[in-house]
Amino acid sequence: MAIMGSSRFGSLSKATSGAAICFRHMIMCFMMLLITTATMRGDQIPPYYYQTVIAIGRTVPAVPGQPRVWVTEASGFIYGYLIKDDPDQAKKKYATFIVTNRHVLAGHDKIEVRLDPGQANSLPRSVPVPLKDKQEKDIWYSLSDPNVDIGIIPVDTNWAKSQNLESSFILSDLQANDKAKLKEAGNSAGDTVYILGFPMGITGIDHNYVITRKGSIARISDFLAGSQSTFLIDAMIFPGNSGGPVFSGLEPIAILGTKSPSHVVLIGVVRGFIPYTDVAVSQQTLRPRVTFEENSGLAEVIPVDQVNETIVEYLKLHPPDLGPEK
Repeated sequence: MAIMGSSRFGSLSKATSGAAICFRHMIMCFMMLLITTATMRGDQIPPYYYQTVIAIGRTVPAVPGQPRVWVTEASGFIYGYLIKDDPDQAKKKYATFIVTNRHVLAGHDKIEVRLDPGQANSLPRSVPVPLKDKQEKDIWYSLSDPNVDIGIIPVDTNWAKSQNLESSFILSDLQANDKAKLKEAGNSAGDTVYILGFPMGITGIDHNYVITRKGSIARISDFLAGSQSTFLIDAMIFPGNSGGPVFSGLEPIAILGTKSPSHVVLIGVVRGFIPYTDVAVSQQTLRPRVTFEENSGLAEVIPVDQVNETIVEYLKLHPPDLGPEK
């Protein structure tokens, strides 16, 4: 009996020891996951991307006789579309555009954009951008389909530098994912996204401080399947966000059967939030008396595909100068 008891105790000790080792292994894996997640989240969006975002608005007098002040009305970004490929990145050529919503540009002769100065300790400056030429023809371009809410304004790659302003542009071939690349990357509902822009006109005084909001893809399968031309995100979007870029986020882990994005890329452009409408009904007449409109927390995003399509159509009408053939 004693020997049998010892045998049982020995088996129990081995099982307990094995469980302890397994538990310690789980703890170590969990700690590594926390460290990895913290590292990834600490540098989700490259600082370079913030320099591509621009504030669109106007300067108005705050009080008669007082200096004019900047009022932000929308967001936008500078996008470089690859027009000449080369194995050497330095030899590639891009056509650069200000990208925003069509409804931001429609009906205007010019807009003003606000960028940060290239020199330190200098205040940001607004620069007028004409939307019509001397013949009153539109300089900006959008597709004939009114449902495509994308407007582009061609700008020179050195446009910002010529204005002594700080700016960069997103590279279409390396830093943007269209539908095909979204499918390849395995993007799906629940994936993290980041929205850059200037909601509610909050821009900053001494600097263009881009506001970053975090959200997730709410619905994208219908877009990937081709039944919808846009997709939805779960994020609080407000006036001023219109035309701002939406970037994919890095996922620290991938569920079995899915992929984990390797870097942050542009996946779309904010169109606006989807409103939730409620109606107050009179108890006496049983007829609607007041309508309330609230932010549903869902927003519509225009995919990169429609940005590229707009640029391709523009370049057909205005072929770029690719320089001498080698």
